[in-house]
Amino acid sequence: MVMNRRTMLASSVATLATPYFFTRVAQAAGPIKVGVLFSLTGGLSIIEKSLHDATMMAIAEINAAGGVMGQKVQAVVEDAASDPKTYNEKASKLVIRDKAVSVFGSYTSASRKAVLPVFEKRNSLYIYPTFYEGFECSKNVIYTNAVPNQQLSNFVPWVMKTLGKKKFFIVGSNYVFPREMAKVEKILIHQNGGEYLADEYLELGDSEWGSMVNKIKSSGCDAVLSNVVGDSIVAFYREFKNQGLSQDRIPICASVTSEIEIAAMGAEYAAGSFSSFPYFQAIDTDANKSFIERYRKFVNNPKAVTQSPLQSAYMGVHLWKQAAEKAAELEPLAIRDAMKGQEMDAPIGHVKIEPENLHTWLIPRIAQWQSDGQGKIVNEYPAPLMPLPYVAYGETESNLFCTGKGLDANKLKS
Repeated sequence: MVMNRRTMLASSVATLATPYFFTRVAQAAGPIKVGVLFSLTGGLSIIEKSLHDATMMAIAEINAAGGVMGQKVQAVVEDAASDPKTYNEKASKLVIRDKAVSVFGSYTSASRKAVLPVFEKRNSLYIYPTFYEGFECSKNVIYTNAVPNQQLSNFVPWVMKTLGKKKFFIVGSNYVFPREMAKVEKILIHQNGGEYLADEYLELGDSEWGSMVNKIKSSGCDAVLSNVVGDSIVAFYREFKNQGLSQDRIPICASVTSEIEIAAMGAEYAAGSFSSFPYFQAIDTDANKSFIERYRKFVNNPKAVTQSPLQSAYMGVHLWKQAAEKAAELEPLAIRDAMKGQEMDAPIGHVKIEPENLHTWLIPRIAQWQSDGQGKIVNEYPAPLMPLPYVAYGETESNLFCTGKGLDANKLKS
């Protein structure tokens, strides 16, 4: 028996990164540790606190149903404080010191970029719940929300054809997500015979929008494409209305503004504007209604709103549970491999993890915001759409840049 055990240990250590061998042994005897890493303080807490809550709700549901392979899931919670550097530090702690088998977290692309080196260096697994700009092909991240072809490829042409808008002012927060989304928007505007008049940015968290709104007023645009993020959204929409701009004449068409930001600003400031997401609270299905009711009960707030990254955070935990049980072990990359092709009927509808690029098949939707703070869905695809993280660079369903082998850089260059 001693020799067999030594043989097994030698083989395991030869093939696995040392921290995860010990993680798997430690996890076998007690609860399964996972990291929950969101901003509970700072400017991004307006949205990230809800993602934290949805993640904790899913973990609670899994534990109430018997856990994962009969073991309870233990959440190790960290506050990233709306700061990318803190995100990196907390991710390192969760992976190295806490030996979390996987981590659920992040909202902004800046925070995802900050933690990515930790998970790639340590061969750990990160589940990311936010729509993002694409242009990433990591073997250590599961992406459970939209990429640009699932959020903009339907949106910009719809605004031009249905609303008759041709001249666009693009505005965003000053970091990678808004700038990359603007690249896709410019391509789509050009392809559909329109023009963009400006491409302007303010720092993340900036609340002084007077000058920017003046630029919009004098630009001659007939629509605004907004990639503004966080609590800056509240300041932007309020200033837009306070300066007398009308959503009827110059609608804000947003890639970020959700139910939570609208609740924070007051519905009257967003009524008549549009957003594009795979998920809206207004989805009229029994599964979504049940989800909303359970979430409100979990956070003890009968008026709490749900929104796209919140729902994706929730379903990401359940997809992870399915994958862990399929893998029948807790080594991070084994769970990663078992995630490929995982499917479920979520509050958003039917979803599937694309085996090639670890992104999620989702249904694109567009909604117009109403005076009650809810979106009225005005456009919806009939079936989930394949995620193409490099669509802005020519990627198609028949010509994938990001596959299970990694990124084909030659295609990217061409």
